[in-house]
Amino acid sequence: MIRRTLACMLTLGLVACATQPPSPSPSPQASGAPNKPVPGQKGPAEAAPEAAAATAAPVDLTPVPFEVARANFVRDTAQRYGIPAAQIEATLAQAQIRDPIIAAMSRPAERVKPWNEYRPMFISQSRIDGGRKFLAEHRDELTRVQQRTGVPAEVIVAIIGVETSYGRNTGSYRVLDALYTLAFKYPRSGDPAKLEREVRRELYFRDELARLFALTRDEKLDITAIKGSYAGAMGMGQFMPSSYQDFAVDGNGDGRRDLFNSYDDVFSSIANYFVKKGGWVRGGPVAVPATLAAGREEFNPTDWAPTWTLSALAQRGYQPSVSVPAGLTATPITLEGSAGKQYWLGFQNYYAITRYNLSKMYAMAVFQLSQAIAGQELPPA
Repeated sequence: MIRRTLACMLTLGLVACATQPPSPSPSPQASGAPNKPVPGQKGPAEAAPEAAAATAAPVDLTPVPFEVARANFVRDTAQRYGIPAAQIEATLAQAQIRDPIIAAMSRPAERVKPWNEYRPMFISQSRIDGGRKFLAEHRDELTRVQQRTGVPAEVIVAIIGVETSYGRNTGSYRVLDALYTLAFKYPRSGDPAKLEREVRRELYFRDELARLFALTRDEKLDITAIKGSYAGAMGMGQFMPSSYQDFAVDGNGDGRRDLFNSYDDVFSSIANYFVKKGGWVRGGPVAVPATLAAGREEFNPTDWAPTWTLSALAQRGYQPSVSVPAGLTATPITLEGSAGKQYWLGFQNYYAITRYNLSKMYAMAVFQLSQAIAGQELPPA
């Protein structure tokens, strides 16, 4: 989860930004009001089919030696967060460049699987059964979070099931090593057409490494001990340091935000992410099956912001297959099913799930797993 788009921070590293871009992810609003969906807004996913924002600030692609980039990082992180430079230097001296991480990030992208192949990777009877067991074991905590935030317990459980198999697989890499590796040795393909993205990704991870220093200080975590994914995502919900900083919640009131061991904190933080980042609507639908009139052309927007009225979609040939409340807006979704095309309408809460991972199939997998955990019959894949 929770791998956010770049922010150019000070002179942290390899390149400098010509202008300061907007923050990649809004901080929680003091009022608690949900954020409005922004068409084309990038989110936390490592790989996303959505179009990149046209306003992304340019970056200098001139190579900078490792030693210079590292020294700049130490200086700028110390200034940004008030951490002694000597402490940062001493910590980085314990970090390791991990070749397996570079290899994993260099791996060519697999072909995009159709829905009927994608869904079984995340939804199986064992995962459904595991989700029901997990929900039953933590029903009291989940119910409190659901009542407070409006995010259903089964959706929170489905996220944890998809991300970490209900906390059983939270990652085996030291987060310090993962972020250090990708912050200073992000792999280069040698393809000039890919260089800008590769530089931006390196800067992104450099920012995450800087945030890790602040996060571990503030949350009293051992920066050299915490483990996560090869991309640096942590805990049962797989939060990157920036998302941990911005959206984690102290659910049990003990003065800490512990996404490794505290179920109250984990559940509250996932729900808070949906509400504050995704604009989750209490009691609102996620998605419903739909039909496309014969002879009408598919409509595939570049992102999944639910900006289309039902009447506008009807003019394009889309009709929900079940009754939905009047006045909602939605986005059309096309999936390649085993029996042919499947059409769905996704609402604000579907969009909220895509903020966790920018993939329409990821969001649908989480939604359908949550429905199965809640006892509803799965539709055909």
